Amino acid sequence: MPDTGWTEVVALAAAYLIATVTTPAGISGAVLLLPFQVSVLGTPSPSVTPTNLLYNIIATPGALYRYWRQGQTGGRLALVLIAGTLPGVIAGSVIRVELLPGPHVFDLVVAAVLIPLGCWLALSRPSRTGGPDRRVRLIPAPVLVVLAAVVGCVGGLYGIGGGSILAPVLIGSGRKPSEVAPAALAATFVTSAAGVITFTILSLHQHISVAPDWPTGIALGAGGLAGGYTGARIQSRLPDVLIRRLVGILVIAIGAYYLSSGLS
Repeated sequence: MPDTGWTEVVALAAAYLIATVTTPAGISGAVLLLPFQVSVLGTPSPSVTPTNLLYNIIATPGALYRYWRQGQTGGRLALVLIAGTLPGVIAGSVIRVELLPGPHVFDLVVAAVLIPLGCWLALSRPSRTGGPDRRVRLIPAPVLVVLAAVVGCVGGLYGIGGGSILAPVLIGSGRKPSEVAPAALAATFVTSAAGVITFTILSLHQHISVAPDWPTGIALGAGGLAGGYTGARIQSRLPDVLIRRLVGILVIAIGAYYLSSGLS
C-alpha cells in the first residue's frame, strides 16, 4: 500500500478484528497477520517476522491484563511454556536471518502440521467436563517443554508467536480454553520480546531489511491491544466447543495459506 498513513489505519483496524476473534483461544492474532502483512501491507521479508513479533509485544498486554482481572493468570502452565519457547524463539530468529533466505520448505512443514491439527480440532468433540472422573490425558511437563522449544523456533522463523500453535495443541489435549489462553499469551509476550531484541541485534550486521517495520508494527500492536482486551472480556460468554471449532477453522485456513505459499 503506497500511502503510509492509510497503511497504518488499515493495519490498526485489521489487527483489532483479528485479535478480538483469536484471543479467546489464546492466539494473539499474529499468525493471521503474517499473510496479511505480506499480501496487503507489503511488509518486506525477513522484516515481516520481527514486525509480527513487535505486534505481539504491544497487543498481548491488553488481553493479559483482562485475564488477570478475571483471575486467570496461566499459573504453572505459563512457566512451562516460557521455559521452552524462550530459547526456541532465539534460535529460530538466528536461523531465519543467517540460514533461511527462502521460507518455502518451512511453509510446507508448517502446513503439514497445522492442517491435520485444525481438522482434528474442528471435527472432534471436546472432553466432557462434568466431573472429576473425566478422562483427559494432559501432556507431561517435560514433553511440553520440548514441544514448546520446537514451536518457539518456528515462531522465531515466522514471527507467529509460540502460543498460536501451542494453544490448539493444548486445547486439543483436553485443557480448557480458559486455562490455556492466558498461559499461551504470556508465553507469546515473553518470547516475542526476546525475538525482537534478537532480530534488532542481528540487523546491525546485515545489509537487508531485518529490523522490525516500527510504524506498521506499532499500528498493528495498538489494534491488537484493544482487540485482545475485547476478546478476553467476551471469552467467558463463549462455550468451549465454539472456541474449539473456531480455532480449528482458523488453523486450517492458516495451514492452507502456508501450503499455497510453499507450492508457489
